[in-house]
Amino acid sequence: MPADSWTTVSGLRALSLKAWNSGALLRELLEPSGAYPRRRSLKRPTAAALLSDYAAAQRWAAELFAGAGPYVLETVEVGRRTVGSNRIPAAAVFATVEDEIGFVGKSREAARFRELASQLGELDPLLSGWAARRPLKLLELGPDALAAARVALWLRDNPEPGIYVRQLGLPGVHTKFIERHRPVIDQLLVAVAPGFEVGEAEGDAEAPAETLPEMAGRDVVLDDAAGRTPAARFARRHGFLHPPELVRFRILDPEIPALGGARDITVTAEAFSTLRLPVHTVIATENQVNFLALPERQGTLALYGAGYGFSSLRDAAWLRDCEVLYWGDIDTHGFRILDQLRAVHPHVVSVLMDEETLLAHRDVWGTEPSPSRAALTRLRAEETGMYVALGNDTYGSAIRLEQELINWDWALDRLR
Repeated sequence: MPADSWTTVSGLRALSLKAWNSGALLRELLEPSGAYPRRRSLKRPTAAALLSDYAAAQRWAAELFAGAGPYVLETVEVGRRTVGSNRIPAAAVFATVEDEIGFVGKSREAARFRELASQLGELDPLLSGWAARRPLKLLELGPDALAAARVALWLRDNPEPGIYVRQLGLPGVHTKFIERHRPVIDQLLVAVAPGFEVGEAEGDAEAPAETLPEMAGRDVVLDDAAGRTPAARFARRHGFLHPPELVRFRILDPEIPALGGARDITVTAEAFSTLRLPVHTVIATENQVNFLALPERQGTLALYGAGYGFSSLRDAAWLRDCEVLYWGDIDTHGFRILDQLRAVHPHVVSVLMDEETLLAHRDVWGTEPSPSRAALTRLRAEETGMYVALGNDTYGSAIRLEQELINWDWALDRLR
């Protein structure tokens, strides 16, 4: 075995640090497993290595003996028949988990963890189990874990509160705090309320396959949870009140009467689902400037979706009787939004998302920061071809054409 493969003090520390990073050392503080004294075997010189480079083996052993203190060394006899009997380190033994924690320089963090875990246990003994399962998360959260635990306990004791999150009167707890710590609150509630559904609690912690990542300028997911944002799902799950979804639209036909001549209108999704407007065409776009710049057009409505924010259209059954055009970015997420929109309204037609438009605007191409790799099943053949080509970098690496960069005359000509 070559000298560079022998376990050095830094190599031993790396083994212990791996145990720390997995949470195992902290977990041992709360729930001793009987693993200590813990013996960590060392890769060491063979008799042949002693014969070929005795000085290197001596230096290796001396370093390990010099580092002893947090650990003690077990030795074995090697080389009796070649260079004479030599006892060299074979294993490092940590008497306690505290010794190993000190060896990786984490004693201060461990003390803080013990303090936080004790405080959680004082709030409710069941919370100690959560601390043992997620020790590194507890350290990361610090005092916020205690505030989150108080929220979880309040939710356990006040099911279906029927108030807004803003109205919670707990110290240090406000709307932004809840938004940051929804998954942890749900996890803590699982720990203290056995009847709480685990699947629901973890829904925000790890997004299911059907939901889509938040992108710059795309802030709402069109998913299978009644078209709700994570915050709204959390509110509904725990019986809080939550603001209604809103739909913004423009009436492009000046002959259609509206609210005192208003043309740019925002209503609740529920109200939008009940509209009975004399329109035959709806243009949905995720870009605000395009939404505002669309010209007058007979019998037409413009919808503003803000990226993945078309979930509000789910219950608008009257759209099924309209021609619905979707104008999105020419990138993988633009086609993914189209695919999601068709889950609600299969008759949606894409516009200005074709190869001709893409190639005609090569001078304003940009780069998509995080291309989608999802399998999309609702695209038409040409759309699928574009999606696959973009994903395979056929036109270049992560190419995208943002809709607001398309020549306006080009766009109007095709929208007509």
